[in-house]
This record gives sequence, structure tokens and C-alpha cells, in this order.
Amino acid sequence: MKKLAIIGAGSMAEALISGMVENQFINKKQIWVTNRRNEERLNQLQERYGVSTSYELTELLEEADIVVLAMKPKDAASSIELIKPYLKREMLIVSVLAGVSIESIELLAEKSLSVVRAMPNTSAAIGKSATAIAVNDHVSSNQRNLVKNMFDTVGLTTIVEEEQLDAVTGLSGSGPAYIYYLVEAMEKSAVEIGLEREMAKELIVQTLVGAAEMVLKTTKTPEQLRREVTSPGGTTEAGIKVLESHHVQHAFINCIKEATSQSKRLGVALTDGIKAVK
Repeated sequence: MKKLAIIGAGSMAEALISGMVENQFINKKQIWVTNRRNEERLNQLQERYGVSTSYELTELLEEADIVVLAMKPKDAASSIELIKPYLKREMLIVSVLAGVSIESIELLAEKSLSVVRAMPNTSAAIGKSATAIAVNDHVSSNQRNLVKNMFDTVGLTTIVEEEQLDAVTGLSGSGPAYIYYLVEAMEKSAVEIGLEREMAKELIVQTLVGAAEMVLKTTKTPEQLRREVTSPGGTTEAGIKVLESHHVQHAFINCIKEATSQSKRLGVALTDGIKAVK
């Protein structure tokens, strides 16, 4: 691969740059980055990772094998409008834009392209993302594997059908926020029961890490693991009964379903808006 161009220089773009450089996916000088107008941000990325930056689109996109769309979803239409004269059929377009369908990207570009749509999450910043990718019919098996290897530099990558990406968004895309919400509650309860905040934080984090490792490494289901901890008449059972009385599990299920539905609604609205303009 000669060159990889990234349009957008936010936190997800930086996470990808960091992962690719650290894992030697591509030579850092072959990574080119741009944004709308924040030159200070580009200078930071250049100094931090040794990547190349430019506002000159010809310099940025000429001979690029992969073009990563990492701008804010609301800026997708204007950004793709700017770069579409430089997009060629042999390029691989990789989008991390939540809610922006492959169809929308092709409509905006006004040409058939090899497009991969990816849904990483914010844990990419520490190399622990759960990323799902979907491809269109123009993407070759070699290109698909190349993109999978690229996202493997920031965590675990799964290949899905595009229609499953809304569910992925609701589950793992938004998933870190659900866990942080739980941690917030655990920290508040710790203070109320008389524990120091810093001590509580260490205990909570280790508890989450340990529980995640148990789910990952054992063949037992989460329900089996929960029942093993829940002794009749014990402290865990008392706590679980409170959660059940407030229908917490049901609330989490509805939370994920609603986030999935919202992803679908946003995607449909964007596609319909593009079609109306075109």
C-alpha cells in the first residue's frame, strides 16, 4: 500500500493513526491527514505520530489506496462534495461515519466505489475497540482483509452485513456509555456506603475487568456465572432482587433496542435527504 488518506482529524482518526503506527500497519509517512480548518490539530498529529498533513486535495488524495472518511456525520455531504473529483474507482473508501449508509456515500460521490462501512467504538483510543465492518459488492476479498487488519490495530474486528450495523451501533457502538453509566452508579453507591472514592474506583474497575475476563475465558453463560455468585439468602441475592424489582435487565434491553432504532432513523433521514437533493 502506497498511501492512506484520512479526511477528518478527530478522536477516532487519531485512534486509528495511533493503532496503525504502533502496529506498523503502514509507514507513518504514508498516512496523510486533513481536516476542515484546524491547522493546529494537524500539527499536533504530525508531531505526535510523524504523519503527513495537507490542505491541498491533489497532494492528499493522489495515488491514495485507501481514503478514510472520519469527519463528523453532519459534514459528510459537504466533505464528500469537495473530494469527489479526486475519488477513483480503484480507491477503497472506508467510512467510520455513524448512520451514513454505503448507498449514501455512493450517492454523494456520484459514482460506484469500493466502500467499507465500519462501526468502531471509543475504546479504539486504548486499542480495545469492538469494531464491525460491512462491505459493498465492489470490495475484493483482499481489500476486505486489508481493512479488517487495519481495524485490528485498535481492537477486535467482526465482519457483518450492512443491515446489522444499526444493531451493532446500539450494542457495542454506544455500549461503552452504558458501562460508564453503570460505573457512575457504583461510584455514587460506594460514597453512600462509606467508601473513599479512589478506593472504590479501583475496586469497581477491577471488578469489571475480572467479570469481563470470566465471560471471555469460560464456557459458562453469563446467567450461569451470575447464579454461581448468587447464594440463597446471601448478599448478592439481596442486591439482585432490588435490580429485578426495578426491571433493570428489561431497561437495558429496551435501551439497546432504542439506540438501534435511533441509528436506523438517522440513517434513513440522511439517505432520504440526499436523494431529495439529488
